[in-house]
Amino acid sequence: MTTDTRVTDWDEYSGALRERGKELGQIHPELMKGFGALSRGASSTKHIDAKTREFIALAVAVTTRCQGCIDAHVRKAKALGATKEEIAEALGVAVALNAGAALTYSLHVLDAMDGAGQG
Repeated sequence: MTTDTRVTDWDEYSGALRERGKELGQIHPELMKGFGALSRGASSTKHIDAKTREFIALAVAVTTRCQGCIDAHVRKAKALGATKEEIAEALGVAVALNAGAALTYSLHVLDAMDGAGQG
C-alpha cells in the first residue's frame, strides 16, 4: 500500500471525480443540488473579479488539502488567463496562513502547559 497521494494524471483524476460525483448525485440528489446551489452562490460575486475568486479558491484548496478543489480551480484559473506567477503569489498567502495557524496553536500548547494538571 502506498501513502503517496500525489495526482500524476490530472485529466484522469478529474474524469474519475466527475464519475463518482454523478454516482453520489444518483444516491443523494438533494446533497448535490445543495452543493451546486452553494457553489453558484459563491461564484456570483459583484465586488471581486472571477480570477481573484479563483486565487482565493486555490489558497483555500491548499489549506484544506482538497485535491479535487485544486483540480477544479486550477482549470478555472487557467481559463481566466491566470499565470503561474499570479497563482504562486496567491499560494504564498496560503503558506503564510498555515504557518500563522501553527504559531497560534503553538500558543495554545503553552496555555495548556500552564493550565494542565492544576486542579
